Amino acid sequence: MPALPLAHSGRWITDTQGRVVILHGMNMVYKLPPYAPDAIGFNDDDAAFLAAEGYNTVRVGVIYKAVEPKPDVYDDHYLSRIANTVDILGRHGIVSMLDFHQDLYNEKFGGEGFPDWAVQDDGLPNQPQLGFTEDYFLEPGLEAAFDNLWSNSAASDGIGLQDHHAAAWAHVAQTFKNDSNVLGYELLNEPWPGLQYPTCVPPLVGCPVFDGTLTQVYQRDIAAIRKVDPRTLIWYEPNVIFNNGVVTNVGNLGDAQAGFAFHDYCLTEPETGTNTGCDPFDDLVFANALSHVASTGDALLMTEFGATADASNLTAMTNRADNNMVGWQEWAYCYCGDPTTSGSASTEAIVVDPSKPLTGSNLVAGNLALLSRAYPQAIAGTPKSYGFDTSSGTFTLDYLTTRVDGQGSFPANAQTVIVLPARQYPQGYAVTVQGARIISAPNAEYLKLASCAGVSEITVTVAKTGTTTQSCAAGN
Repeated sequence: MPALPLAHSGRWITDTQGRVVILHGMNMVYKLPPYAPDAIGFNDDDAAFLAAEGYNTVRVGVIYKAVEPKPDVYDDHYLSRIANTVDILGRHGIVSMLDFHQDLYNEKFGGEGFPDWAVQDDGLPNQPQLGFTEDYFLEPGLEAAFDNLWSNSAASDGIGLQDHHAAAWAHVAQTFKNDSNVLGYELLNEPWPGLQYPTCVPPLVGCPVFDGTLTQVYQRDIAAIRKVDPRTLIWYEPNVIFNNGVVTNVGNLGDAQAGFAFHDYCLTEPETGTNTGCDPFDDLVFANALSHVASTGDALLMTEFGATADASNLTAMTNRADNNMVGWQEWAYCYCGDPTTSGSASTEAIVVDPSKPLTGSNLVAGNLALLSRAYPQAIAGTPKSYGFDTSSGTFTLDYLTTRVDGQGSFPANAQTVIVLPARQYPQGYAVTVQGARIISAPNAEYLKLASCAGVSEITVTVAKTGTTTQSCAAGN
């Protein structure tokens, strides 16, 4: 299994052995008071279920309103509940992304995220409240609240809203700084530009002015975190219009342990019910994300997509992630009364109610069939390609034994781990591997390979039927 804590080398997430780690997982963000996953019934049985399905990461929502309910007053009991969830997941081999989640800023605007005391709407109306995401464009008070955040307006204690946000992150980091089960800190979910949003629409240009402000906000957060935690990965997002295929102008944050977290939704699917017409835009989102980290050297992870039961949508997005060798966290584990979503209880989740037994009608079997897929969890080398065909159950992997950090190659017997969920292979599987030996038991959920001496490239094919063969001849 991946050796924790996780770090990165360029775009690749890595473990302490230097192996490339691919993450597949879910979002577990509870947006209603008391904002903790355990309040909706998420517990050890859920973590065990996720592990059995082959997932190795969860994006855990941390709601800023619960962290700092009053200016300069932190709720450590709330953080202990989050820490307990992280520990439970960790015991099952699942790493947690701690996500300061917001949608529509605060309950006043029909959303969640920022504390009530951080709402500065300049007395403007919080209507018409047509729902997520329309209200981003229509509520004057919501626009003002974001504008006051981006200008660092002072709270009632005279301290700027951005300064409070950074101090809250430092307090969270103080709690989790030694927890190797934490994948990282995601600074702010889907930043909305406020009244500047029309300037962010041009796809080839984006909005350099707003993104410059966002860069400064992130740098302030990072500086506060690094005073208490020099190690943990820190993840930042582009402004939310990035999902429309618009480039980001967020600058290089200058942190050696930074990661770029992006979202990619088929934006017309809620109205059309299909993935038709989305591929060019979604391909562009991936291309923009890869281009960004190529220039910054940051890690890369897709931390949201989905919120649907449309098979064409989920298949296209997971295949796209495989084709680009990008890990992901799908939206979402459960619907859980989500007030700000385009999905529903029967479409958005893989589990209907975490408080009930995880069987039968409490599972969204169609989504699980597409999302619980084969993938390489830890690669002792540099991946060239991998992919999974949901219709045939065929998985392929091609990788070099060179290290992604440029420090030579992995030695003989370095282990690569491939996740082969029983949901996809209920009757077992056959493996064809060149350049490595199989060291796991037949039909094990985790296929383990040990590289042969002197081999520079290894290829693997897994099929539902056939005969297992292995050879120390080079893969290609």
